[in-house]
Amino acid sequence: MKLLRHGPAGAERPGLLDDRGQVRDLSGHVDDLTGAALTAQGLARLAALDPDSLPVVPGTPQRDLRLGPCVAGVGKFIGIGLNYADHAAESGMDVPTEPVLFTKWSSSITGPDDDLHLPPGSTATDWEVELGIVIGDPGRDIPEERALEHVAGYCVVNDISERDWQIRRGGTWDKGKGYDGFGPIGPWLVTRDEIPDPQALRLWLEVDGRMRQDGSTATMVFGVAALVAYCSTVATLHPGDVITTGTPPGVGMGQKPPTYLRAGQVMRLGIDGLGQQTQHVRDGAGHVR
Repeated sequence: MKLLRHGPAGAERPGLLDDRGQVRDLSGHVDDLTGAALTAQGLARLAALDPDSLPVVPGTPQRDLRLGPCVAGVGKFIGIGLNYADHAAESGMDVPTEPVLFTKWSSSITGPDDDLHLPPGSTATDWEVELGIVIGDPGRDIPEERALEHVAGYCVVNDISERDWQIRRGGTWDKGKGYDGFGPIGPWLVTRDEIPDPQALRLWLEVDGRMRQDGSTATMVFGVAALVAYCSTVATLHPGDVITTGTPPGVGMGQKPPTYLRAGQVMRLGIDGLGQQTQHVRDGAGHVR
């Protein structure tokens, strides 16, 4: 299934994408795509529905029908740093011997095609296409061999980062990762059964039509199962939590000279089987969603 949330910011409704690319409304069966709907039991109930029996939502998704974040009520938004060896090299950092964790505030989460408003005074806002993991069944101290059983599905994430605040403003990456609008997720959550191997996905990002990142999840330092297991050792994972898994090389910080986002530019990014995002870069502070 491809699960999504459609409608104006702050008033999204749950839906799914049918085989013809139409959005079908799920609000008669579930209040929203929060954690309760994403457990194995919740997904089984949704999978049992006949999409043709669900109301068609007018409009074409990502054209004249806005899509919101594909998960509602995210409790934890966990980031993984330096999880591609070649990205660590372009950042001038060592390949980690165990996963590097940081947090993105849940208030950073936005729709896949919503505008990106640069933080006031920012001169180092950067792009990072990443595979997002959405947790289904909860767990703590999950064995790696059972970790994928706790995954509801996957989505595209742009881990937007303000490098001055991340690196040079007194430590902790969280500050540079958590601005409003710095966590577009979607366009949809693709359930685990549709992605047989999350370590075999191409991911890419372009700015103004120029390819900047073009990589594969096959080159992750720590794979999906290892990351779920590791994160569960430091915090109980709850349904609807999101883990964003690191980025391949090609970020602005790694260009020579470094190249960062400017108002008027357009980012496009995507992952095989998970869809695409488009963000227009604007001046000014973002707004709460």
